[in-house]
Amino acid sequence: MARALDLVGERWALLVVRELLYGPKRFADLHRGLPGLSQNVLTQRLRELQDSGVVTRRRALPPAAGLVYALTDHGRALEPVLLALGRWGSPLPPLPGSASELSPDALVVALRTTFDPVAAGDLRGSVQLHLPGDAFHLVVKNGRLDAVRGEAAADAVLTTEVRTIQSLVFDGQDLDEVIRSGDATVEGDTAMLRRFIDAFNDHRGS
Repeated sequence: MARALDLVGERWALLVVRELLYGPKRFADLHRGLPGLSQNVLTQRLRELQDSGVVTRRRALPPAAGLVYALTDHGRALEPVLLALGRWGSPLPPLPGSASELSPDALVVALRTTFDPVAAGDLRGSVQLHLPGDAFHLVVKNGRLDAVRGEAAADAVLTTEVRTIQSLVFDGQDLDEVIRSGDATVEGDTAMLRRFIDAFNDHRGS
């Protein structure tokens, strides 16, 4: 444990890893997803994570250009650690100064760590999230929620902003209200989407 914390225990280090779980990112994108983190500290953490073999820097694959940061196999092995920490920390109250809106990657990690298999019951299906400038494909099967960045055919398609999903899932806002207000659009199986949102009910107000 001490050796592991020497590598990833510095403040922000695991949050950098979280931002890279669903694919490579440019420095500017990483910085945007971690409000409160200075560019100097981000540069330092990336250097440390590269030195420890958790992160690598490489050229982006076409059609993208420039340099990106990505997790190595060693870094991707931290995923269950991050999810376990998220589950452990989810009942705790937010700290003063915590961001009111999550990054897209942080949102998806939060969904995975607060998903309740008991509340989900026999739910099976997929949800495509369309976010401003981003997209995730979520699949519920056998009491498990998995996610990948990108688009694929889904039972329900939810187009909205990160903050609206936070309100639906964690604050109990009504889906019909969000649709009527124009803050979200839904295509496909709305009933399945409602069941998906209800799979997080046990965490509301906890």
